[in-house]
Amino acid sequence: MISLLTTLLKRRRRPPPYILCTTLISVGGLLFGLDTGCIGPITTMPQFQDSLGGGDLSATVHGLIVSSILIPAAIASFFAGPLADRLGRRKGVSIGGVIFALGAALEAGSTDLAMLFVGRVLAGVGEGLFLSPVLVYVCEVAPPRERGVLANVSQLLTTAGICGGYFVCYGTVRLSGSSFGWRVPFVLQSAIALAYAVAVMACVPESPRWLEMKGRRAEAKTTWEVLGVSAAEAEKVDEQAAAETQASSSTLPPSLDRSDLEGTVAKTKAHALLRVFRKDVRTRTLLGVFMSGFQQLSGIDGVLFYAPLLFARAGLTSSEASFLASGVSGLLMMVVTVPAFLLADRWGRRTSTIVGGLVLAACMLIIGSLYASNSVYGDRGAARWVVIVLIYIFALVYCMTWAVGVRVHASEIQPRRTKATATGLAQTSNWTMNWIVAFTTPIFLAKSSFGVYFLFGGCILLMVAVCAAMVPETMGRSLEEIDEAFDHHHHHRDGHVHPHGVPSLVGDVGRLWTTWSSGGRKNAPRMEQEEIELSVLS
Repeated sequence: MISLLTTLLKRRRRPPPYILCTTLISVGGLLFGLDTGCIGPITTMPQFQDSLGGGDLSATVHGLIVSSILIPAAIASFFAGPLADRLGRRKGVSIGGVIFALGAALEAGSTDLAMLFVGRVLAGVGEGLFLSPVLVYVCEVAPPRERGVLANVSQLLTTAGICGGYFVCYGTVRLSGSSFGWRVPFVLQSAIALAYAVAVMACVPESPRWLEMKGRRAEAKTTWEVLGVSAAEAEKVDEQAAAETQASSSTLPPSLDRSDLEGTVAKTKAHALLRVFRKDVRTRTLLGVFMSGFQQLSGIDGVLFYAPLLFARAGLTSSEASFLASGVSGLLMMVVTVPAFLLADRWGRRTSTIVGGLVLAACMLIIGSLYASNSVYGDRGAARWVVIVLIYIFALVYCMTWAVGVRVHASEIQPRRTKATATGLAQTSNWTMNWIVAFTTPIFLAKSSFGVYFLFGGCILLMVAVCAAMVPETMGRSLEEIDEAFDHHHHHRDGHVHPHGVPSLVGDVGRLWTTWSSGGRKNAPRMEQEEIELSVLS
């Protein structure tokens, strides 16, 4: 991030086209964040419940409305890659944007719950189709020195979308007595999605890497020039993408007729799932699936989707007060995301997972204990403010630690030969647990005021224990060093070998504190970033 800002300041002119194009296509993250930030507040609006819920929504229906977008998105994401490979990256993104716009329009015009569910499903399909090609496009277009930062623009816009969604609902909830209070946020999503789809087709050139894959080399060369990427930088992108392609197809026969290629590749992909569970790699596969799933079982989406409900239970009983508190949390999350990205490569994936997890677990367990001891008395008493502050701390610490590091860590521990398939399985685990949390959180809260907090806290502690005992640090390590750590059942960290695989947590805490106190000025060895980032291309 710092290098990118320095480059732009030195140039003192408009950013090169590839930055503008990758930023524009990353607006898909904003759409994802808008839905996440809007749907929870919408379902708690009195206007919404009067229009579609007969004055009150059961916890089960509440959970279904919020979570119904996730499973269609997960299923659609399986088809997003083949669609983008056949039609092109920008067409795949635009098709997803149009479908999302149609779904949001149906949600806005819903006259009953059935129509709302159809709209949520359509929006989920669109979401699944445009999210995956966005990151692929960025990594295929951006020069290596700026790829990591540009790939994170989507995450930053997602956080901005969550914040925006909260504040939009804070404004529209004041339209009391009118269904426009809950319809306007959906109309806004639909309009932005449609404009996004049109803008991508009109302003974003196709990925040169995709054009080369289709044999359109002259057009690809022209596109590199349009994007403002130098010939040397374009060659680096091509070389790295070629290395990824060669690694992913290393099991193909050395001699293969063109007519047999498609069938052979299909067979190779059919055996990919079996390869990730072979004895030499299955531990890493299962760890990636576990880490991605338990990232969601921390309860973060329970906080994001149901923030107004959580704040209302803590004593902010009016809709406006709970929505404002949710908006403030979204704003703070957006603010801390920027330094979190700047420092992510300096304090380490493992460190942020373990230390951050301990703080997250403490927040959940303290909140659960306050509710279990009946210390929270509606809209009075100090305990309710403790709960509100801890919800803020939980969300902010998550954004600074787990949101940045867990997904990357789960991918980095995978060997190159199975990285694509193992990472895909991990993402499926993430989507599945996301749906479970979104669906069950209101049901848990209706049954028990404290049980869900103890559950999330326990899941976080289990994640911390597994990472401390079994997962090595990957920051600054080559892929060969990571392989050696797993093959010999020991962990590398800071140049030392830990044969028992349970390194001291004191070192992790000290390292995190040193990074924060130095303002991130201490340079840490960087991993072979180009090899890590190319995992998303699969």
